Amino acid sequence: MAFYSPDPSMDQTLRSLVASLESEGRPGLSDQLSITWLRYPASLLLQGANLDVRGLAKLPVRGASWAGERQRYPASVVKLVYLIAAEAWLQGQLIEDGEELRRALADMICDSSNDATGLVLDLLSGTTSGPSLPPERFDAWRRQRQLVNGWLAGLGWPELEGCNACQKTWGDGPYGREWDFYGDQQQNRNRLSTDATARLLHGVIAGVMVSPPASVRMQELLSRSLDPAQRAADPENQVDGFLGAGLPSGARLWSKAGWMSQARHDGAYVEVEGADPFLLVVFSEGKQAAGDEQLLPAISSGLLQACSQP
Repeated sequence: MAFYSPDPSMDQTLRSLVASLESEGRPGLSDQLSITWLRYPASLLLQGANLDVRGLAKLPVRGASWAGERQRYPASVVKLVYLIAAEAWLQGQLIEDGEELRRALADMICDSSNDATGLVLDLLSGTTSGPSLPPERFDAWRRQRQLVNGWLAGLGWPELEGCNACQKTWGDGPYGREWDFYGDQQQNRNRLSTDATARLLHGVIAGVMVSPPASVRMQELLSRSLDPAQRAADPENQVDGFLGAGLPSGARLWSKAGWMSQARHDGAYVEVEGADPFLLVVFSEGKQAAGDEQLLPAISSGLLQACSQP
């Protein structure tokens, strides 16, 4: 059962939007796309600060999805998982806080740095990259790398079943023990669904992931500026070509994008005056989708219009 209440009207809007986008010269888009869209009657920001995760689940949330349960390679969206895990590890005193960790978390989320992500995952798992290992040592290394997955499983959310968050993110790709860990068919790549990502982001924005103070820290890193000058000064702003580009300048946006040669993804929470707040996660796969800078803005723009109606 979904953590939101399925809304037939939202479902129809989503289906019509996907069909329209596919008809605009995007053959096969319906199979390459996953979308989870949630709509709120009021701001979600810290709405659950005085609740636990079970209490938050009782808050009214309407939603719809298109292949929202399908697990795909999440690219840099997986960094949201590692951010939440880092705050959970800090709360459990499993890792030490400090300027270098905070710098890495900021660079991982704000700039989507792969190098910073590597450090964060090393700290979370107690592993390091390097040459291939002999079998016994590699087995121990591999078990350590599953610590984040074990934590996700402990949340007990059906949306997370089968998800995989144990790999670093790369520019050129993994080598040595990292390549061995991927598997010869890359069968151990990271996997997430838009439903799972939406539930995690929902918890962060509502203030129940780890703790309200931790959620506030995560929100600060996820906040994006829509100011044209700031975006022009930062070509990798995670707004242009992504969901934020379909929003008006006065919108408030919290998001984490992911992009590579075969994927263009984004997960965002949005507040716009005159519209219901909404949370939207879109994964699009394939070379055509990865290079389509208009697709995600068209999705956010179209669903914002629906959220502006009674």
